[in-house]
Amino acid sequence: MGTDSKPGNLLKCKYMFQPQLVRVTLLSVLSVTWASFAQAETDTHQAFFANLKKLCGQQFEGETKFPQDPEHPLVGKKLIMSVASCTENELRIPFQVGEDKSRTWILTLTDKGLLFKHDHRHEDGTPDKITMYGGWAAADGTAYSQKFPADADTAKLIPEAVTNVWKLEINPKAEQFSYSLERHGKPRYEAVFDLKSANKAPQGRPTSQS
Repeated sequence: MGTDSKPGNLLKCKYMFQPQLVRVTLLSVLSVTWASFAQAETDTHQAFFANLKKLCGQQFEGETKFPQDPEHPLVGKKLIMSVASCTENELRIPFQVGEDKSRTWILTLTDKGLLFKHDHRHEDGTPDKITMYGGWAAADGTAYSQKFPADADTAKLIPEAVTNVWKLEINPKAEQFSYSLERHGKPRYEAVFDLKSANKAPQGRPTSQS
């Protein structure tokens, strides 16, 4: 009988393979966990997009909740959001402040994730110098709430906005939609819209694709 058949050698081989088996098992578990996490993130992006898309064709009145500083350009003015243009992977939501119709929120659902941008335009439709800023949805969103940290393009365009985090939230129970902004981890702005105030959304002026 050869030396490879000795009980001592067989026992040695058994223990040599155990660490490798553990590593393979851990890698398999981690791969499954990461795939499940990525799928869950994709699902919440799609669910949020679908829930917001349900508001398509309607406009809603709102008001600034924070800050209450009368010097703030949005405080005390009538706010209107119109879910005016909806496709399979893009929502365009004009955001009117008083008579100012220069702002449009754009949500785009892609293979990479959910992208939120602010499109600012002059009255003739040409883009403002500061436009198309925003970011990709974070990983901890839900079907009714998503946060969007500022992306690299935004940091380059508006350096002071590098820590910006925008939040969009649908509150089905209160029938409200909120748009808020944090900077350096502190509240900077919040607007709340009454979903019970729905009216038919007017057709907005054409805007170029981002």
